Amino acid sequence: MDSNMTQSQVLPRMQQQAGVILGSSQTWASRLFKTQETQVSSKTSQQSAKKRKSNQKESPRKRTKLRDDKGQGTSQEQSSHPDLWFVDDLDVEDIEVTLGSDVAAAARKERGLANRPAMSLVKPDSFDGLTRAVGMDCEMVGTGHRGSKSALARVSIVNQFGKCVYDKFVKPKEKVTDYRTFVSGIRPRDLKDGESFQSVQKEVADILKGRILVGHALQNDMKALQMTHPKQMIRDTSNFPPFKSLAGGNNTPSLKKLAAGVLHLQIQKGEHCSIQDAQVAMRLYTLHKKEWEAFCRPGAKGREVQQQRNSQQHSGLM
Repeated sequence: MDSNMTQSQVLPRMQQQAGVILGSSQTWASRLFKTQETQVSSKTSQQSAKKRKSNQKESPRKRTKLRDDKGQGTSQEQSSHPDLWFVDDLDVEDIEVTLGSDVAAAARKERGLANRPAMSLVKPDSFDGLTRAVGMDCEMVGTGHRGSKSALARVSIVNQFGKCVYDKFVKPKEKVTDYRTFVSGIRPRDLKDGESFQSVQKEVADILKGRILVGHALQNDMKALQMTHPKQMIRDTSNFPPFKSLAGGNNTPSLKKLAAGVLHLQIQKGEHCSIQDAQVAMRLYTLHKKEWEAFCRPGAKGREVQQQRNSQQHSGLM
């Protein structure tokens, strides 16, 4: 550096030289990085080529199916269906909507629901009048602020053979603010010519008098009807211990799950039908009528039947 240069002349010269040096360093570093990147890319390509070549030479025996102790074939290649542990608590219909028909089919197979014939809800050529036991289901609509209160809108009753013996729409006392159509299936036109609450209440009371009442979560229906029924004459599918055990013991099983698990029927896919729900409850009752009635009788016999049924369920016999 020239010693005759002033301080004001030295500083710009030093900055210029530093910039050249820094620029050269950056250029060198960039070239070095690109060189290394090229080497890595080349090495990866070579490894991929070797792997493909190795796979082509792989013995066909390694792709054959293995045999387990039971003689069932299991492929080494990954299954097209994912593990289903994460959908254990979902209905098959929900699985089909969210994950597709293939996963739903695998779930049905895993749960033992595949190729099982659905049980009939109505006995052909059977008596179509009132029987000792009747099944009932009600549909409600919403009244009050934002439909927060429930009001009776439909009552359906079937006999023990599944034949419908009573089905009427009810015109609520209060203004309907939510028809809840997506669940109830009720529309304004249904209630336009509906009967009065008092009339339907009296007719239902006359039918139920002295008869066994079958249904699911009947406390809701009886509340809507503003009625009571002798406890010993009620057969509620949501409270029957063997059915509760299917939902984990203390949990209340839904009618939809009972229909699928016991009757192999798919119900309530959209709007509910009170006739069908009453038929399902009645079919569940008649299918287990002997055990149910024994359970309802006081004494050791009822407890013995309960223990036997619980044992069968835990053994997978139900």
